[in-house]
Amino acid sequence: MPALRGAGAALSSAAGSFFRRLASPQIRIRSTASASSVRPVIAAKQPFQVDLAAGKHYAWCACGHSQKQPFCDGSHNRCAPEISPLRFKLEEAKEAWLCGCKYTKNPPYCDGTHKEDFVQKADLHSHPQLC
Repeated sequence: MPALRGAGAALSSAAGSFFRRLASPQIRIRSTASASSVRPVIAAKQPFQVDLAAGKHYAWCACGHSQKQPFCDGSHNRCAPEISPLRFKLEEAKEAWLCGCKYTKNPPYCDGTHKEDFVQKADLHSHPQLC
C-alpha cells in the first residue's frame, strides 16, 4: 500500500473506527487489506457545497487524492487502489454538502465528522498528485 503523506500521523484510532463505518458496500475496498488498514487522506476540513442535477451520474472521491474534489478524477487508481469512488445518481436535482474529510458515516454527504479533532488537527494532503 502506498504511503499516505500528511495524514497518517495525525489520524487517531478514532479515525479508524470512522473509516470502518465508511467502508460500506457502496465504497468498495479492492484489496485483501482490512478496512482498518486502508484509510483515505483528508482532502478538506469542511464539506463542499454543490448543485447536483437530476439523472446525472456522479462519482464522489472516497480516497481524498482527487484534484477535482469532491468528485473523483481517477487518482485512486494510482494513489489508493484499495479505495473506489462512491458512484451515485439522483432522481431530483438538489443542493448538497458533500464530505471533504472522507470520514463521513453517510457518504457522500457531510455528517459533521470534519468538526472532530482528528480532522481539524490533521495535516491536509496538500499535493494530491504526489502519492
